[in-house]
Amino acid sequence: MGLMASLLERLPFSPAMFYLPIGYAFGPAGSGLINIVPAEHAALLTSVTKIALLLSLFTVGLKLRVPYRDGIWRLPIRLGLLAMLVTIPIIALVGVFLCDLPLGAAILLGAILAPTDPVLASDVQIKDIGDRDRIRFSLTGEGGLNDGTAFPFVMLGLALLGVPSAASFADAFTVPRVIWGIAAGLGTGWTLGWLVGRLVIGLRRRFRIALGMEEFLGIGLIALAYGASELMHGIGFLAVFAAGLAMRRIEATNSGQLSADRVPGEALNRALGQGNEELATHPAKASAYMTETVLDFNQQLENFAEFFMVILTGVLLSHIGFSMMGAWLGVLLFFVIRPLSVAVAMTGARVTSLQRRLMAWFGIKGIGSLYYLVFALQFTWIVPPGYQAEDLAPRISSIVLTVVAMSIVIHGISARPLMEMYQRRRRRQS
Repeated sequence: MGLMASLLERLPFSPAMFYLPIGYAFGPAGSGLINIVPAEHAALLTSVTKIALLLSLFTVGLKLRVPYRDGIWRLPIRLGLLAMLVTIPIIALVGVFLCDLPLGAAILLGAILAPTDPVLASDVQIKDIGDRDRIRFSLTGEGGLNDGTAFPFVMLGLALLGVPSAASFADAFTVPRVIWGIAAGLGTGWTLGWLVGRLVIGLRRRFRIALGMEEFLGIGLIALAYGASELMHGIGFLAVFAAGLAMRRIEATNSGQLSADRVPGEALNRALGQGNEELATHPAKASAYMTETVLDFNQQLENFAEFFMVILTGVLLSHIGFSMMGAWLGVLLFFVIRPLSVAVAMTGARVTSLQRRLMAWFGIKGIGSLYYLVFALQFTWIVPPGYQAEDLAPRISSIVLTVVAMSIVIHGISARPLMEMYQRRRRRQS
C-alpha cells in the first residue's frame, strides 16, 4: 500500500477491494495459512473489532465541526435513527419469510446489517473539516450514530434467542432503558471530551505542561469515554462519538467560524516554523493544534484498522463460504431496502433528488456489521422447535459476510466516480 497508494487515488478502486481477496486467499479456501473459526474465536474477534470501531467513531466525531444549532444536523439524525428504524424491520421480515429464520435471528440479522460503516465510507465522507456538503456531512454523521443506535436491536434479537444477559431488552422497561442508554452515552462522552480537552488546553496555556503525546490523549479519551459510559449503562459507541464531537467543538469555539484565514489546518501550516511547543501553548492556536494532531494520528490508525478488518473479513469468508441467500439479500438491501429507508427518513428534508439518491446508494456495510456479528456469536442461542441452533449461527455468519463483501466491491467501485460526478454538477450549478 505504501507503493500503491498514489496509484489507487487515480483509479476507481478502494483499498478495501484489494485487502478482501488477499484475506480470502490467506484463509482455508485459499492457501490455508490462516484459519479462524468465527464461533470459536468470537470473544477475541469481538475485542479486536471493537477497538477498530471505537477508533473510527472517535475520528468521525473529530471531523464534524458544524455548530449544533445548524439545521444540517437533522440530516444525519434522520439517517442514523429514522432510516435504521425502517431498515431493521424490513430485513427482519425478509429473514423470516425468505430466509426461513426464527424471529429473534431475523431481528438480529436486521440489526447487524443496518449500521453503515464509518471506515470503508471514507471516499464519501468529510475530508475537509470545513466541508458543509449535505451528502458528505449526512453520511459521516450517520456512520457515527447508527453503530451505537443498532445496539438495542442486537440485544433484542439475542433476548428472543434466549440469551440471559440480553433478557432486559425484551421486558416492560426496554424503552426507558434504551432512552437512558442513548442519553447516558452521548452525555457522558460529550462531557468527558469537553472536560479533558479544556483541561489539556488550560494546562498548556497557563503552565506549559501536558505537552505532546496527542496519540495517547486520543486513545486515552476513547477508553475513558467508553468505560465511563458502560459503567453508567450507556451505549459506549455513542459516548466515543460524542467525545470526538466535544473535542472538535472546543477547537471550533476557540478558532471561530471557518474563513479563509481561520481554517485550523492552514493556520497550523503557516505557523509551523514556531515549533510544536509554541503551537501547543499558543493562546489562539493551542486547541486547533491539539485537535488536528489527534485527528491526524487517528486517521492513520483508521487506515490500519481498515486493512486488518477487511483482511479479517476475507479470512472469515474463506472459512465459512459465500451465501446465495446473502447475495440476494444484498441486492435487496442495496437496491430496495436502503433507498426506501432513506426516502422515508428524508421526507420533507431540504436535499435535492440527486443528493437523496446518492445517500440511498451509499449505505456501506463494514466493520460495524462485522463487530455485531462476532459479538452475537459469543452467546449460546436457544431457537424454537423446528430450527437447529448449530446451523443457525453459520447461516447468519455467511449471509452477513457475503453482504459485507458485496458492499466492499460494489461501493468501492462506485464511490469515487459517483462523487466526482456529483462534485462536477455542484460546480456547474454554483
